[in-house]
Amino acid sequence: MQEMKFSRHRGPVTSAAWIPGTRQVITSAYDGAVARFDVDTGSVDLLGYHEHLANRVVVDDSGRRAASVSSDYSIILWDLLAGSRERVLLGHSDDVEDFCFLDGNKGASVSRDRRILVWDLASGAVIRVIEGHERDVLSVCAHDGRLYSSGDDSTLRVWDLDGGRPLHVFGPFETETDTCAIDPQRRRVVLGCDDGCLRIFDIERGELITVIHAHRSGIKKVACSPRDGSILSAAYDQQIRVWDGNDFAPRLSLENRASKWERSFNWSQDGTHIVAGTFDGTVLVWQSDTGQCLRELGAHPGGNACLNDVAGDGHGAIAVVGDDGLVRVGTLTPGEACWRDECQPAPERMLMNAVTWDAGSGLIVCGAHDQQVHVCTMADEGLHRKVSAHLDEGPVNCLRVANHGDWQGQIFVACYSGAIVRMAQDGTVLGRFRVHENAVKALRLHPERAIGVSCSADGMLCAWQFGGQLLRRYPGHTAIIDDVDLDPTGQWLASTGRDFHVKVYRLDDGVLAHSFDLGRRSPKALCFLDTHTVVVSNYWGELLRVDLSRSRILRRTVARNGISAVTRADAAGTHLLASSYDGAAYLVRADDLSVVNELRAMQQRPNVRH
Repeated sequence: MQEMKFSRHRGPVTSAAWIPGTRQVITSAYDGAVARFDVDTGSVDLLGYHEHLANRVVVDDSGRRAASVSSDYSIILWDLLAGSRERVLLGHSDDVEDFCFLDGNKGASVSRDRRILVWDLASGAVIRVIEGHERDVLSVCAHDGRLYSSGDDSTLRVWDLDGGRPLHVFGPFETETDTCAIDPQRRRVVLGCDDGCLRIFDIERGELITVIHAHRSGIKKVACSPRDGSILSAAYDQQIRVWDGNDFAPRLSLENRASKWERSFNWSQDGTHIVAGTFDGTVLVWQSDTGQCLRELGAHPGGNACLNDVAGDGHGAIAVVGDDGLVRVGTLTPGEACWRDECQPAPERMLMNAVTWDAGSGLIVCGAHDQQVHVCTMADEGLHRKVSAHLDEGPVNCLRVANHGDWQGQIFVACYSGAIVRMAQDGTVLGRFRVHENAVKALRLHPERAIGVSCSADGMLCAWQFGGQLLRRYPGHTAIIDDVDLDPTGQWLASTGRDFHVKVYRLDDGVLAHSFDLGRRSPKALCFLDTHTVVVSNYWGELLRVDLSRSRILRRTVARNGISAVTRADAAGTHLLASSYDGAAYLVRADDLSVVNELRAMQQRPNVRH
């Protein structure tokens, strides 16, 4: 394959940070790259790559050093004057989610391993390990000898930096707390919560000052202006708002761009601009006083086809969805790999997370980041959108179509809000129910009975009747459960998640039959191939074939980035379909996990030969 020069990110930009004293922005992205954009010329320089998703990048006050954190469990320090890697910090045992510079010699990082690490930046040594969070830690900031951290245990925690002692715990609140920020001038800490509220606390007194009902969905990023303390909040309701730092009144909403990535927002050092990334791999720059979007850096037609889900008709036809907002259909068999058609269901391109192919009706159903479900038809004349429905329940994570009894053709939708929505193929919502307290990550429907199973970010695995009545909870997981599947007979269910295990339960009585440790690489998706075999994917591009009867695991690297979904390619279970963030769908032999053929929508990493 011909080598390419880096000219843009080929994955969502997870963070954008203005470099003080310059007209440059540094970025991190899900393609693993860390890059630097010139705001005026639009030119871009590649600093380097992580081995996995890059989750955040921050810059020190001098503008001479940056730190990027990654799902490869590392932190890379970058010398911005030289434009090169300075040092790699290793010590976490799961995805690193955030970092803050404490001074010229120290920094602090947080991770999904539930720990805070304080670093000596000159030597790369861990000075202190701070423990106390009960679930993943996602955000950290520091001020005046104290650390502030928040995450999936629904708390904001305050720590003494010198000794690592816990000083105060705010919460637990009713929802997760993904993001926090400091307003040093007013000595306040701002917390963004999954209930759409901003909670603002006085640093000195440790008291709640106010609650702002800011958004209709989960807040993914907060940041305080260094100029006047204005509060920026970005949420899954697709709104980006600025709040007055004195009276907390709404000041303005930023000019909307459909492709924005809610977790990536930051202020410039002087507070005059706001920068953010998009799932198109670009960088947006707004004027903070007016909310006008001034520039999009790294723009290119078509977006990035990082594939988030795959479905098949069982006879060689496949459908995929990805970050570029398109649904693509093609043929992927041992002897043929070609795209047949594509369509953009929404007026503006919007990242799509989920797809399913209903064999009964021939419909292809897709779920999007903007809370919409699209029903599409595939006929001789091509692929077309039939109907769309806005569910107002946060991003759509997964969907399936019932194929038996009175429920024939009904669509079940797993939503970020914690709801499961039941809808007709004409877009009519037939019902909503909640058996989870947090985002529903995946669901599956029983092949013969009116029973569904689902898993969630709160670590719960449930079975329920199609009407919404809870049947059973299956205890055992200790972290986010990412995927669930039923075996072809409907007697067993398997699940996997952030506790690095795959577990197999008997559906009717909840007996835990198997539990396997998958190693310290975060799993993503699974397919219950037959009653004796579960196939698990992970964020490192691997497939793992778990032989339940012999307690053996076969591991094989398939893709250059995480494998987002895996499913049977045929009723016999001889082949699997796997979609990847690297832009390809793979046809894989089920017995040895060898790649038989692939269908590529995008080449993700330049300067890499396959």
